[in-house]
Amino acid sequence: MSVDAVLSRISEIQGQIDALRTGSIDTTSSAGSASTESSTAFADALATANGSGTGATGAAGASGLTAAAGLAGTTPATSVDAGKGTIATGSGATGADVVADAKKYLGVPYVFGGTTTAGMDCSGLVQTVFKDLGVTMPRVVPDQAKMGVAVGSLKDAQPGDLIVPKGEQHIVIYVGDGKVLHAPRPGKDVRIVDNWYSDADIATIRRIVPSAQDAARTAAVGSAGAGTAGSGTAGSGTDLQTAALMALMQSGSAA
Repeated sequence: MSVDAVLSRISEIQGQIDALRTGSIDTTSSAGSASTESSTAFADALATANGSGTGATGAAGASGLTAAAGLAGTTPATSVDAGKGTIATGSGATGADVVADAKKYLGVPYVFGGTTTAGMDCSGLVQTVFKDLGVTMPRVVPDQAKMGVAVGSLKDAQPGDLIVPKGEQHIVIYVGDGKVLHAPRPGKDVRIVDNWYSDADIATIRRIVPSAQDAARTAAVGSAGAGTAGSGTAGSGTDLQTAALMALMQSGSAA
């Protein structure tokens, strides 16, 4: 169906709905009955988009509305435990929180096996920071390097991501602007330095919790979805009417 035909169909059905509301359509004739059925189906699909639809049309149109109108209302699985191939969202922490918490430990001396302000090593620092944020992480680098999801390269790294060099003998926290925070070695303390790793040096970059950028994008999508699913504004109503018509078209009701 062409765009012009779609727009014409929208106008036609909206007119039929308005006529039904004012009682000016003769629903006793066969033509009027067909119009009524079409308009009722459209109204049912529209109600489904608003979250109040019931009946066969409402049930059948839900998936079509989601695809056509982009109403992403699903909530990702949440967890406070770091896991392989998944982002831990249960604590609500973001990569920005990881960086902010890690900065609390600047100046803490390096102590092999340490996990407290009396001293900590590189993986002890990482585990402690995530523990502060309510996220459970393994203790040693090789296990930490398996958590979260892989980030393709340094250009894609976001604050709070973990960088593990080849050999998996060290781990650092990316803080942004080409800098990392880490516990270096005996005789040194927790500090922020320029990142000295290149992509060729790196075994993996891991994102354990959502980056601040990802979290903001998810929140924006959620707000947009809530606004579209609501029924208080003219713009929202227009979007819902279009979505409802598209749902009808997919099910063959608007052929």
